[in-house]
Amino acid sequence: MTIEEQIEFLKKGTVDVIREEDLRKKLERSHKTGKPLRVKLGLDPTAPDIHIGHTVVIRKLKAFQDLGHTVIFLIGDFTGMIGDPSGKNVTRPPLSREEINSNAETYKRQMFKLLDPEKTELRFNGEWMDKFTAADFVKLCARVTVKQILERDDFEKRLNAHTPISLHELLYPLTQGYDSVALEADVELGGTDQKFNLMVGRDLQREYGQEPQIVMTTPLLEGLDGVNKMSKSLNNYIGIDEAPNEMFGKVMSISDDLMWRYYELVTDLTPAEIADRRSQCDAGDINPRNAKVALAKLIIQDFHSLEAAQLAEDEFNRRFVQKEVPDEVEERTIAAGSYSLAQLIADTGLAASKGEARRLIEQGGVKVNGEKATAANTEIAIDANGVLLQVGKRKFLKLVA
Repeated sequence: MTIEEQIEFLKKGTVDVIREEDLRKKLERSHKTGKPLRVKLGLDPTAPDIHIGHTVVIRKLKAFQDLGHTVIFLIGDFTGMIGDPSGKNVTRPPLSREEINSNAETYKRQMFKLLDPEKTELRFNGEWMDKFTAADFVKLCARVTVKQILERDDFEKRLNAHTPISLHELLYPLTQGYDSVALEADVELGGTDQKFNLMVGRDLQREYGQEPQIVMTTPLLEGLDGVNKMSKSLNNYIGIDEAPNEMFGKVMSISDDLMWRYYELVTDLTPAEIADRRSQCDAGDINPRNAKVALAKLIIQDFHSLEAAQLAEDEFNRRFVQKEVPDEVEERTIAAGSYSLAQLIADTGLAASKGEARRLIEQGGVKVNGEKATAANTEIAIDANGVLLQVGKRKFLKLVA
């Protein structure tokens, strides 16, 4: 690629590039000297699982890796104990080092589904921050003013709302920023919610006599609902460790409009390829459903395999297009007898409560032995022949006495 082509490739799906002209200079210098850029992405291992929303920025790291640059996956084992205040209106509880180390192990395994482990520099910021003395922290704090830190949106809003800000939270941007100094980063990546922290890294590099890093931010991916940010707590996520069938079904559940957002942010297709596919859908040459199937298979292929993606499509067609029951259904043994349908669904965990079970039945979302249930108080007889329950599109359970 030419330098201009590289910039367009790297800018795909980004929000901020600060500054693009400086990125061009760094790429040109790298080309002339043969010295790759050092590109950093830091993540605090605050939860054990990564979903595809996290992979938006990881893909950007992979893009630099594909161009031959040195990518640094930085695990914030030290910063994770502080807790990133980004986007939080309350102080978030710090994690213990044991929790962080446990989560970090799963992060490493999941990250390398996208990145080449042989070409990735894996670092922990405890390497340098654990060695900081009280005097070192005082010297670091002297590099930034209180006014600079309080200009952060999160802090400003909490001050205006008279919501407490713990002193340790003010140290978070400083410690993340110092990571860029310690690693001599040329580029740092992060979501748009990380922009303030990334800019602190630029400022601190200047303070320490280094050339400031390029800041590149990526959008926060909307979840399956198309409204809220993808989040496990909102149950609107696709986990990268989920089974292929589950991933396929979730992708097929998103809206046609959201599909193009996912194409842009969680696939490696070029903007031109995506635009061409979308124009064909708009013209009626491609059925949007088929475009969504292709998207699901691209996502599954990244985290499992091409074969797994094809099997997931076949299984989806059997279950939902051909209206067949999946090949493998969980079977559970219970005492023989007669049960209220709503109570049975709640007791087996197919619904969160008896009230929710009633609503699902009333809305036509429950089938018994393939027949749609019509009344919540229906009595279901469980014997040795068993009963097949289906709740929604993806939940199946066979009960046998």
